[in-house]
Amino acid sequence: MELRDHIISAVKDYSLTLGETQLEQLEKYYELLGDWNKKINLTAITDPEGVAVKHFADSLSLLNYTELKQGARVIDIGTGAGFPGVVLKIARPDIELCLLDSLKKRFLFLDDLLSNLGLDAEFIQGRAEEYGQDEAYRESFDLAVSRAVARLNTLSEYCLPFVRLSGRFVAFKGGDCVAEVQGAKHALSVLGGRLEKLCEFELPCEGGARTLVITEKVAPTPDKYPRSNGKIKSKPL
Repeated sequence: MELRDHIISAVKDYSLTLGETQLEQLEKYYELLGDWNKKINLTAITDPEGVAVKHFADSLSLLNYTELKQGARVIDIGTGAGFPGVVLKIARPDIELCLLDSLKKRFLFLDDLLSNLGLDAEFIQGRAEEYGQDEAYRESFDLAVSRAVARLNTLSEYCLPFVRLSGRFVAFKGGDCVAEVQGAKHALSVLGGRLEKLCEFELPCEGGARTLVITEKVAPTPDKYPRSNGKIKSKPL
């Protein structure tokens, strides 16, 4: 099967429709990901089905479980190779996307990618705990997303300060994260969040179990959060 066939098969039961332009953009994404992956380490998943399911379909799964208003301001924290942020931008070009990552070389790839896709986004090279205290970004996004590997109580301190009241933070997690979520409820509460729902599902084409942890921002994040990176890691909430 070609990449396009894998993509179409992976999202056939999703609550979205990918048009010709979007399929072409995803094909170009795959091509550039492979080219750049030879120069810098972006992903260990390189086969067409793996990328279609575990990167593209996984990123798009968010649109099955939460509504994204027209022109929503979205920040992808620890974006890496652009998952899920750039894939969401392909599916929803109306969103205002901001990509945050600490490594410049990843932004070289993302800049080339977005230029080739004809899409735009704001790049922030730096640490989430620093920009989470910046008035230009703090509590100014409708949605914060992250596929970072940090535990939820830690990840929440990096992400929730960016979310405005009534906005949402969505963490992409593996299939078995109930205990992790239970252990993060105190952190969510302290940071102004309220667990809205857990969306557990199987990725198509036997891609494995996944969970989206969706948190609503119900109160302002206290000024002292996020703390320094050292304190977040040594004394997690």
